[in-house]
Amino acid sequence: MKNLSIRFRITLWFTLALIAVVLFTCFVVLYADHQIIQKTVRDNLVETVENNVDEVEFYLKKEYTDPGETDYYIAFGRGYLEIDDDFLDQVNEVYTGLYHEDGLLIYGENPISRNVSELKFSDSKIQRVKVKDSLFYVFDRRLELKGLEGMWLRGVVSAKQGTAHMSNTAQMSLLFLPIMVLVSAIGGYLLAKRMLLPVHEISESASAIGTGGDLKKRIEIGSGNDELHQLAKSFNGMFQRLEESFEAEKKFTSDASHELRTPVSVIIAQCEYSLEKPRTNEEYEEALETIQRQGRKMSKLINDMLDFTRLEMRAESYVCEPFDLSELVQSVCLDMSLIQEKGIVLKCETEERLRFCGNRQLLSRLLTNLISNAFRYGRENGHIFVKLASKEDQILLSVSDDGIGIAKEEQDQIFQRFYQADNSHSGSGTGLGLSMVKEIARFHGGEICVESEIGVGSTFCIIFKI
Repeated sequence: MKNLSIRFRITLWFTLALIAVVLFTCFVVLYADHQIIQKTVRDNLVETVENNVDEVEFYLKKEYTDPGETDYYIAFGRGYLEIDDDFLDQVNEVYTGLYHEDGLLIYGENPISRNVSELKFSDSKIQRVKVKDSLFYVFDRRLELKGLEGMWLRGVVSAKQGTAHMSNTAQMSLLFLPIMVLVSAIGGYLLAKRMLLPVHEISESASAIGTGGDLKKRIEIGSGNDELHQLAKSFNGMFQRLEESFEAEKKFTSDASHELRTPVSVIIAQCEYSLEKPRTNEEYEEALETIQRQGRKMSKLINDMLDFTRLEMRAESYVCEPFDLSELVQSVCLDMSLIQEKGIVLKCETEERLRFCGNRQLLSRLLTNLISNAFRYGRENGHIFVKLASKEDQILLSVSDDGIGIAKEEQDQIFQRFYQADNSHSGSGTGLGLSMVKEIARFHGGEICVESEIGVGSTFCIIFKI
C-alpha cells in the first residue's frame, strides 16, 4: 500500500467507500421495497375480502334475476344463499372462500384449504400460515346479515405475490449499481489526478530547485486559495527565505574570507621576512609582535563569527529568564567605565528595579558592543551616556556619544555584517559588533534604531516590549 501512488490510494478508498454505501443503499432499498410490497399484498387481501362481504345475501326463496345476471344460489338452511356475480373468488392471486363456521367450504377457492382447515376464524385479523416453507396471509370476515349467522369469508394470498417485482428491482440494482460504481471510480481517478496536479507541480519544482540549485525558481500553479495553493505559497515563502539565507551566507563567507585574508597575509609575510636571512633580535621581536597582533585579531573575528552563527542558527541554546535589567546595565557600565580610553567619561542613568525576561549573557554582550563602539568612535575627552527607562509597556535602552557621528547614507548599512563606517578606526573592530546587537535585539523581540549627525555624535536606542 505504501508503494502505491496517492492518486491510486485515494481512488481505492473512494471506491471502497462507494461500494459500502451502494451495498447499504441497496439493502435499505430492497428491505423497504419488500416491506412496502408485503403491506400492499396484505391491504389488497383485506380490500378484496371486504368487497365480497356485500356480495353474499340470504333469501327464503330464489329471487327473480335478470337473464343476463349470473348470480349463484346455494341451498342453505330454510332458504338460499345468493352469491352475486360481482363476488371475486380469485383476483390478483387473492383467493376468497365462503365458509361455514365448522370449516366447510361452501363457495369459492382456497389453494391451501387442507392446511388451514383447523385454523380458527378470527374476525378482521390477518393471520400468517406457513405451508411447505411458503408464507401465506389469511384474513377472515364474519358475515352478520340476517340469515348468514355462522358464515365466514376467508381470504388467502401468498406472501410471494411480490416476488416478481422484488426480483425485477434486484436485477435492476445488480445491473446499474456496479456500472455506477465503475463510472464513479473512473471519475474519481480522473478527478484525483486533476486535484493532485498542483502536488505534481510542487514536486517537480522542488526537484528542479534541489537538482539545479536555482533558488530563484518558484512554484506556479495559478490563482486559488485552497489547501494546495496555500501549500504552494508556503513552499514559495520557504524558497524565498532559503534564497535570502543562501545569499546572506554567501556574503558572510565572502566577507569573512576577505577579513581573514589580510591578517593571514600579514602573518605569512612576517614569517617569510624573518626566514629570508638572519635578523636582529629587535627585528624578530617586531615580527612576533605583528604576528601576535594579527593572530589576536583573527581569534576575535573567529569568536565573533561563531557567536553570531550560534545566535542566528541555534537561538534555542540561549535560555531566557526573568532578572533585574537595571542591575545588569549598572554592572556593565561600571566595568566599561574603567577603560578610560581617550579620556572619555561614561555616565549611566537607570530606572531602578526594571525586571525583564531575557538572556543575561546576550544582553550584556549587546550593551558592551554599543559602549565599545562609542569608545572607538568617540572624540578625545568626550562623553558616553547610557540610559535605561520604562514607558508604558516598553523598556528603552539607549547609548549616546558625542563622537564623530555617522553619515545618513551609511546609517542603513552599519548593521550589516563586516560593515565599518569609518575605515580609520577599523583596525580595532571586526565589523560584527552592530550586527550582533541587532540580532540580540531581534532575539528578545526588540527593535533598534539610530540617530546620528556628523561631528555631533550618535544615539543607539533599543526598544523592548514587556
